[in-house]
Amino acid sequence: MTLIPGPIDPPARLLMGPGPISAYPSVLRAMSAPLVGQYDPFMTATMAETQQLYRGVWSTANDATLVIDGTSRAGIEAALISLIRPGDRVLVPVFGRFGHLLAEIAERAMAEVHTIETAWGQVFPVSVIEEAIVRVKPTVLALVQGDTSTTMNQPLDEVGPVCAKHGVLFYTDATASLGGNAFEADEWGVDAATAGLQKCLGGPSGSAPITLSDRAVEVVRSRARIEAGIREDGDASADDFVRSNYFDLGMILDYWGPRRLNHHTEATSMLYAARECARVLLLEGRDAVIERHRLAGAAMLAGVQGLGLEVFGDASHKMNNVVAVEIPAGVPGDAARAALLEDFGIEIGTSFGPLHGRVWRIGTMGYNAREDAVLTTLAALEAVLRRFGAAVPAGGGVEAATDAYRVGRA
Repeated sequence: MTLIPGPIDPPARLLMGPGPISAYPSVLRAMSAPLVGQYDPFMTATMAETQQLYRGVWSTANDATLVIDGTSRAGIEAALISLIRPGDRVLVPVFGRFGHLLAEIAERAMAEVHTIETAWGQVFPVSVIEEAIVRVKPTVLALVQGDTSTTMNQPLDEVGPVCAKHGVLFYTDATASLGGNAFEADEWGVDAATAGLQKCLGGPSGSAPITLSDRAVEVVRSRARIEAGIREDGDASADDFVRSNYFDLGMILDYWGPRRLNHHTEATSMLYAARECARVLLLEGRDAVIERHRLAGAAMLAGVQGLGLEVFGDASHKMNNVVAVEIPAGVPGDAARAALLEDFGIEIGTSFGPLHGRVWRIGTMGYNAREDAVLTTLAALEAVLRRFGAAVPAGGGVEAATDAYRVGRA
């Protein structure tokens, strides 16, 4: 006989890692709203509202602004597989784990992928990116803005003009950075950008905001499509077809556009969540939310330094919303993280590749970019460090973070 479990009852957690994070309460409430049919006037109006809200989040006038059903990686894949034809040259500057991901997805799109790399913990000067563009002559530049594996925030403001100068399509992955760091899609000349809800936007993973410039839409629309098994363009070569139905942006744009051509059944509850994430951000004010993340990040940075911990990477280029700290010698990183979770209900993260077991990543983002969450995490971290034999200043983290908040608000 099958034992039937009880209703879902997750433990109370304060998610202070690199994401996912604790969602805004209003986002969770929005997800419990009743479902409607996918062509109900309320549904189509909600889709249109969501598009308009995300134009504000991205700082763009792009008509092609919407959400992809799926995690942030779904947005990345939809953008790259729809923009890249087999054989296109794609340039990927890699400064962490997620640059490697962009390269892998571009390879799966059958691109000729070229990478340049810098040390983890650093970012690229725009001159290095331009030199690689001149040498490689790519069709697409695929660049992460904020890479949570290293916590670095790649400056983008000069990259768009360089791409425009050389006729290169500029795509950026803003999964970890959007909402907590500056992002100016139109001003920076970004052609395509994707993100996720589970970081600074303060929602659950499962919906991927995307915005496309007119130039990017033209590329997407130039791809031949297959609908109902019939090729629309009998003269198209095999390379013209997007090798995915679900991630074919041409078809998705028709679904979100005025024709509302059926493509898939919209994930209604996730649409509600995405709408509420954007609504909450714009209600508080985009600049105010970025400043709240900056202040919380500065306080957490001061706090871990106040505990005597060393910060990994170039702190002048770190994201507002996450900091990487070196695990003190003699402290078992995974055991300390487990103690923080089991005894205090607080989650922080480890990292990938060369940084696994070397650093902890502590996030201050979305709903958790607030003073009480920062101070509670630092107090608990101090207790755990002492338990594992680390000599840390009594109250040093909380005191330094409190001072940072005081100075930041002055």
